Amino acid sequence: MNNKTVILLFIFSFFYLGCFSPSGRHYEYSDILVRRVIDGDTFLLENGKRLRLIGIDTPEIHGCDKLYRDARRTRSNVRTIMKLGRRSYEFVRNLAEGERVRLEFDLERYDQYGRLLAYVYLKDGIFLNAKIVEEGFASLMTIPPNVKYARLFHELYQEARANQRGLWKEEGIVFP
Repeated sequence: MNNKTVILLFIFSFFYLGCFSPSGRHYEYSDILVRRVIDGDTFLLENGKRLRLIGIDTPEIHGCDKLYRDARRTRSNVRTIMKLGRRSYEFVRNLAEGERVRLEFDLERYDQYGRLLAYVYLKDGIFLNAKIVEEGFASLMTIPPNVKYARLFHELYQEARANQRGLWKEEGIVFP
């Protein structure tokens, strides 16, 4: 390979791995801003990418197919699910929106919708995915091969339910 080919491959790999935005600005996933919390498990990052938290699922706050599937599956009212989703969203927004975070990736880096998949750590070292489950604001969503912390999340989930934390305080509520 000549030098030009090596340089082109190097530049292409940075774009492919998501280290640069289309504008050419370099983003370090070890220190990136959460521009906006979209819902309890999805963020918009400063580079314009959407991020989906690995291993957890919060109730929906927007009308979508998943909201209606969850309502049918749990036999819950759509409004109730959205209310619980709003509580999860507020909890996560208070922790993460406008904060710089560090991302940790698992085996698959993107989901079928093109969202970045990651575990998120706040600047003070708090493991956000785990904190959301521990405080009772999420259920589990384990999708192989991204299972690095599945056992930890399961333990935290069981503990949150047993101690009626967060959304589990609601009497008679079955949330997705």
